[in-house]
Amino acid sequence: MGNVKLKNIAKTYDGKVDVISDASFEIRDGEFVVLVGPSGCGKSTLLRMIAGLEDITRGDLYIDDKRVNDLPPKDRNIAMVFQNYALYPHMTAYQNMAFGLKLKKVRKSEIEKRVNNAAEILEIKELLQRKPKAMSGGQRQRIAIGRAIVRNPEVFLFDEPLSNLDAKLRVQMRVELQRLHRRLTTTMIYVTHDQTEAMTLGDRIVVLKDGDIMQIGTPMELYNEPDNMFVAGFIGSPPINFIEGEIKNSTDLVFVNEKLNINIGLSRIANKGISKYANKRIAMGIRPENISARPSNENNYQKVSILISAIEQMGNEMLIYTQLDDKQLTARLSPDISIKSGDMMDIYLDVDKMHFFDPETKEVII
Repeated sequence: MGNVKLKNIAKTYDGKVDVISDASFEIRDGEFVVLVGPSGCGKSTLLRMIAGLEDITRGDLYIDDKRVNDLPPKDRNIAMVFQNYALYPHMTAYQNMAFGLKLKKVRKSEIEKRVNNAAEILEIKELLQRKPKAMSGGQRQRIAIGRAIVRNPEVFLFDEPLSNLDAKLRVQMRVELQRLHRRLTTTMIYVTHDQTEAMTLGDRIVVLKDGDIMQIGTPMELYNEPDNMFVAGFIGSPPINFIEGEIKNSTDLVFVNEKLNINIGLSRIANKGISKYANKRIAMGIRPENISARPSNENNYQKVSILISAIEQMGNEMLIYTQLDDKQLTARLSPDISIKSGDMMDIYLDVDKMHFFDPETKEVII
């Protein structure tokens, strides 16, 4: 079993600075959970408290239903993979992977079996007699992961393990980590500031900001049903477009500003509390991929004429940019559209995919 439960966990430095204010959630046995957020949000501190490398100021931490607040790291049956690999430069890969087991006085035959098994899983057998200086960054990271695997932990902790790798290798390592999780079926807790890593790796994602948990959910729950503007803006690349306007209530609800006049539709009233915002400011969010040049169903789209200020041709897609009021609007379009910067064109906003937020509280309107 490798379930982890955090109950009202807090971390305060010098009695003044709250790094983590009140974290409560449970990670199920065998689950891959990602802690994500911008630099300084407290995600690595939270991971280090689970590992036992940081003291817990308040709250309770349970691993397998056992309170471990005062348990030293070596007794928690966890293994941690660090951002900088933390390999001993004078040791071979085999020696690095075996070192922790030797300290525990595991039999030599058992050490050899575990190291060779981990090397086979990670496809690094040919690296076992090399020292770290003779390896690439990706190879060093595999050795660091192998060192964690040989311990047979109940919980793996990863602290931004791919941040030192180039873009192509990061993609490759993400795939390998997914395969590793499926093969080991062990609980994994992974810290990153990269929302793409979070979306592609996590069974569930914990989004943090300034030491507070903003939302917990599956990747698609966070993408399709964000609780607030921070989550909506953090999840998704390119990020969601936010446009402020006012709700008008005539025969129907209409979102208006200087350039937009969007009929929200009666269907919105049943599941959105937008009607109480009549004649008030509101923030609308729409993702670049929910804007089209050729809508398939005109009834669900709002046409807007725009002046294209910039274009990014990505090969498999095209990003176009324009200005609405003082906000930049980004649209993700098919690359086969013949347009250039300075052109006027019509784009279509998918009304059914819009999100609406209170501009003061930043919370989603429900």
